[in-house]
Amino acid sequence: MKRLTKKQMIIFAIGQLGWSTLSGVINAWLVTFYLPTQGDIDAGATQFITPGLVVFGFLTILGLITALSRIFDAVTDPLIASLSDRSTNKRGRRIPFMQWAAVPLSVVTVLLFCAPVEAISGVNVAWISVFIVLFYLFMTMYCTPYNALISEFGKTQDDRMFISTAISLTFFAGTLLAYTPFVFSGMLREAAGFGWSYRICFIALAVISCIAMLIPTFFLKEKEFVDTKPSNVNMVKSLAATFKNRDFRVFVGSDIMYWIGLTLFQTGLPFFVKVSMALDESMVMVFMGGMTILSAVFYPFVSGLVKRFGKKKLTILGFLGLALAYLITAMISIIPLPGMVFGVAICVVAAFPMSLLGIIPQSIVADVAEAEGIVTGENREGMFFAARTFSMKWGQSIAMLVFTSLAIIGASQNLQSNDITASETGLTIVAFVAVAFCTLGAVILSFYNERRIMKTITEKKAPDEDQKA
Repeated sequence: MKRLTKKQMIIFAIGQLGWSTLSGVINAWLVTFYLPTQGDIDAGATQFITPGLVVFGFLTILGLITALSRIFDAVTDPLIASLSDRSTNKRGRRIPFMQWAAVPLSVVTVLLFCAPVEAISGVNVAWISVFIVLFYLFMTMYCTPYNALISEFGKTQDDRMFISTAISLTFFAGTLLAYTPFVFSGMLREAAGFGWSYRICFIALAVISCIAMLIPTFFLKEKEFVDTKPSNVNMVKSLAATFKNRDFRVFVGSDIMYWIGLTLFQTGLPFFVKVSMALDESMVMVFMGGMTILSAVFYPFVSGLVKRFGKKKLTILGFLGLALAYLITAMISIIPLPGMVFGVAICVVAAFPMSLLGIIPQSIVADVAEAEGIVTGENREGMFFAARTFSMKWGQSIAMLVFTSLAIIGASQNLQSNDITASETGLTIVAFVAVAFCTLGAVILSFYNERRIMKTITEKKAPDEDQKA
């Protein structure tokens, strides 16, 4: 079997640019678009669904829809993984799923923001409910096979680290693209109106994303690089066997903590900037962009550090570094310094941990999946990465609930209004809670047996190298 060249690995990473952009659009804009503040309504925004905390007194209708979609995820993640692992398609087990999912995922993302009734209506609730479920279905159809290819395309540790580095860069690039409507929607508003000023941006992003997701499916022929027999184990048995792996359970536990911490940062950044630092909203893009660029500067050094210190130690360091960044965030309302000082300090401190956590965890999953395949003879990479995708979604969901519940502590609220504002006290509590989650992630990962995993892989590859010689 061929090894991917560096150019082909970059082509593969472009696929992540596509799906991370669409994921970023949903994370950044779904709540903003469908729960407009009074200021947005005065500027022309439409209220499509009933506002306020009207579900059990602590959830919005949109919050309930999003929570229920996660239950659907609990079924589709392992189902798609199992179908991919067992696929006998002549073009490969992964690429066909990705190709089928790219166009519908892009279209559904746009349609999700096109509720048909220009007023509060149950029809809009049904529309959003259907399309958010379809969004996560097609997202899973693309992401689970895509991530499984990390293990299958990465035939050496160097290859896996290069792929993980490349897709980490495209993930952050996609996230930044998702924030661009902050800039361009205002330029379009007078001509297109409030709603369409955003929809036009979403359409443009969806087209870019669709092309990006399709590029690896047309330019990489899976069968030339992967010679893996389909798994014969059904979904339930495959999922159970995957979670029987102790080291994988440890990793998933720590990974959920990572996604909670990352999402708290991404969700909270606009509020930390506007409320805690008392800076203009435009600084959100400045800080996010600066942190991303600085993080990318560290990327070339991560592979060398992994060879010297191992993945486990560096990932734990990443958790503790992110915890330190949150501790600095918590100090904003305690230490009397200008907000800009804190903003720069947070970006500088968070950049290196973000580079570590953006690259290494994907490679750890690939290692565990390969070692499991060596021991059992079953190639279930799809199921391992489906579990990782599931931990990402649950981490993001938990973070959203934590943030929206804690950030408003200490502020006077009208529970029937969407203008539920964050307070300095609430944001400080959020930051301290994030410190706790990141620290817990480091503690959990300390139980990961990296030495055993790498020994299994090394012992298997040694005879293979001898046979080739």
